[in-house]
Amino acid sequence: MNILTRLIAATMLSLPAMTAGALAQDPAPSSRLTVTFDKIAEPTGQIMFVVFDSEEAFDRGGKPVRAIVVPVDAASETTIIEGLPAGRYGIKAFHDIDSDGKMSSNPYGMPTEPFAFSNNAVGNMGPAKWADAAFDVRGAVTHSIAF
Repeated sequence: MNILTRLIAATMLSLPAMTAGALAQDPAPSSRLTVTFDKIAEPTGQIMFVVFDSEEAFDRGGKPVRAIVVPVDAASETTIIEGLPAGRYGIKAFHDIDSDGKMSSNPYGMPTEPFAFSNNAVGNMGPAKWADAAFDVRGAVTHSIAF
């Protein structure tokens, strides 16, 4: 299993617990982030994504501040995240086409389901880095990610 698959899989394994309220603490709600996922080739399944607020967490598989699942039934899907403190964030996402809750991979560990990062950042021999994926959230912000 390659490093990209391991990092995304490790992050996504904790997704059900996080969506159940484990991340319910919002220290200073102040911003609203609208995320649109575009260029979805297969309008089925779900998009699973996590939002990080630090380089340490993003690059080293730390705990995200939000973990979200968005059902997919069109070529573009949008979700709104309320109450984020103003700051710098990065997103890691994958399109779980078969809705099994995990990123599928081939026998060599290469992902077989689409994945993407904020700023449409591209990784080099692994996931994109914080420096390429980070963006600012202050007030109401709209961010688009293409698969």
